[in-house]
Amino acid sequence: MSQHRRRNAANNRKQRRVLTGTAVVAVAAVGVGLGLWASRDDDGPADAGQESAAASPSPTPSPTRSYPLSKAPEVIPAVRDHTAARGPGWRPAHGDRVVVSDADLADEGKLVAGELGLTYAGEKDDVRAGDVRLSLSDDDSAGAESYTMTVRGGRVDISGPADTGVFYGTRTLKQEVHGGGTAPEGVVKDRPAKPVRNFTLDIARKPFTAGWIEDRVKEIGDLKYNELGLHFSDDQAFRIESSSHPEIVSKDHLTKAQVKKIVDLATSRHITVVPEIDSPGHLGAVIAAHPDLQLRDARGVATKGAVDISKPAAADLVDDLLNEYADVFPGDKWHLGGDEYQALTVSDPETSYPQLAAAAREAYGSGGTVSDLTTAWMNDRADSVAAHDRKIRAWNDGFYKSATNVTPDDDLQVAYWTGKEIGARQPVEYLSTGRDLINYNDEFLYYVLGQPNTFVYPTGQRIYEKWTPLVVRGTTPVPSKYNDQILGASFSVWCDLPNAQTQAQVASGIRLPLRATVQKLWDPGTPALTWTQFKSLADKVG
Repeated sequence: MSQHRRRNAANNRKQRRVLTGTAVVAVAAVGVGLGLWASRDDDGPADAGQESAAASPSPTPSPTRSYPLSKAPEVIPAVRDHTAARGPGWRPAHGDRVVVSDADLADEGKLVAGELGLTYAGEKDDVRAGDVRLSLSDDDSAGAESYTMTVRGGRVDISGPADTGVFYGTRTLKQEVHGGGTAPEGVVKDRPAKPVRNFTLDIARKPFTAGWIEDRVKEIGDLKYNELGLHFSDDQAFRIESSSHPEIVSKDHLTKAQVKKIVDLATSRHITVVPEIDSPGHLGAVIAAHPDLQLRDARGVATKGAVDISKPAAADLVDDLLNEYADVFPGDKWHLGGDEYQALTVSDPETSYPQLAAAAREAYGSGGTVSDLTTAWMNDRADSVAAHDRKIRAWNDGFYKSATNVTPDDDLQVAYWTGKEIGARQPVEYLSTGRDLINYNDEFLYYVLGQPNTFVYPTGQRIYEKWTPLVVRGTTPVPSKYNDQILGASFSVWCDLPNAQTQAQVASGIRLPLRATVQKLWDPGTPALTWTQFKSLADKVG
């Protein structure tokens, strides 16, 4: 029996003792001690089994109960605003209900009820002590990811203009009561600072199991991430079943049924799965089954991972895949890749790859370049994906400054990951043109297995103390006037040396960095907690 119900029973016994002649002073003395915890009906309806004092012919006045002013919830990411109040707060108890005011919130209601051991009662208009009520608000001015959570009178009300915000409110509640905790009295008004909060996983170079990926979906869902990036095609392998080109699929791969289960789980957590088939580079697994499409230089030497974009068959094959997987990943976003096309890493692409130079001149006249041809390739793939109503992003080194006759489509978002490549442009060069950007900063947010080249495993502390969404390249922030164009960021796992860590080691290694990253994406201000306090909180709330 929970503590507050034991005390309700004690109060009832006290009243009966008064009616049978027991000394009132004894009841009063015991009652003062009970002021440490109040029943849930202080400001609301009585519990169903509680005797009413009004029914007694000579009721005994209840002692005055006093509570300290509540503190803000201790959760990750921290809530943006909390109005303190005095009261007992709320904690889950057997028999308590989750009710909804709208059938559209049934999934959110059933999920949190199961997580907290409560009864899902569906749509109800009555009010009971202990209730958790989920509802949709009419506040059109608030964003879809915002929510209000009110803890008062032994009940919890979570509302938002959309089911996404209500879901985030249930994540806050879940963390607050984790391990027997209490949701503090008062009102939370919460919303994210950035609309893109992404976790990207390279499953092409390391075959993570479906179960492991599902565990990460649950983890990032509780942390209020809203995207899972899946990089499933690269030089090493192609990791998802294909019906249009089964010959390219690696032996160790996910079936479409497994992917559907992952996507459905992500959807239930309000996470969009963002697929990436990188091209025209990083296509080694495709080329292994179609060697005739591999790019070769003027000497006939094969170029690693690159398809010959002067061949229409290369475009046809990639478009087949883009069209096929649009049905596998029904979300509204897609990553085109576009990085590290090896034809553009040599000093003179036109001389090194005469077939590409000839195709460029045919398309754009005598001044056509390999950069023009490559930019046109990306635009054409963007058109293929746009036909499925997707928002599209590409790596920053796929936006070629040397392309003078062709410019990247205006709707392409910049996924800025590095400034280390030859001729790399500063983030401001993209932002100053009005283009939106997503921060993939490889110096803070890249977890690269085996730490090749100059990579080191990122720490949660460094992200928490040194990084903000404005720090796009290196350690220097861009001017704050570009803040609104930086849509958010991604923490990414890349598996360059796949055997350097096991799945369990990866999960452990990214645990604190994931939490630090989302804290800085949810709240733009300086964190209230020190790193030591934040780390302790992460251990507490899970």
